[in-house]
Amino acid sequence: MTFVVTENCIRCKSTDCVEVCPVNCFYEGPNFLAINPDECIDCGVCVPECPQDAIFDEEDLPEEYKVYVELNKEFSKKWSVITVRKEPLPDSDKWDGVKGKLQYLEK
Repeated sequence: MTFVVTENCIRCKSTDCVEVCPVNCFYEGPNFLAINPDECIDCGVCVPECPQDAIFDEEDLPEEYKVYVELNKEFSKKWSVITVRKEPLPDSDKWDGVKGKLQYLEK
């Protein structure tokens, strides 16, 4: 099992989670982060660090977020690893909690 970044990260992209990851399994896209499932050690330290509550244990993943399992896998192979916190996107507060953001995911 692994942890999965989901919809609420889109257009927010807070990176507090990347600094606590002991294995550097986060990858950065234009407006979203992804976790590489082959690198994640299932420790869960990233979950409480995410201010948008966008990270779930795959076992507890709500049905509407199942698509994010494959998206995390796909994007973590394309994007560059991120290990240092950056500022969230400028209008992240506006997008926090907005539903149906998959259409805004930049690949």
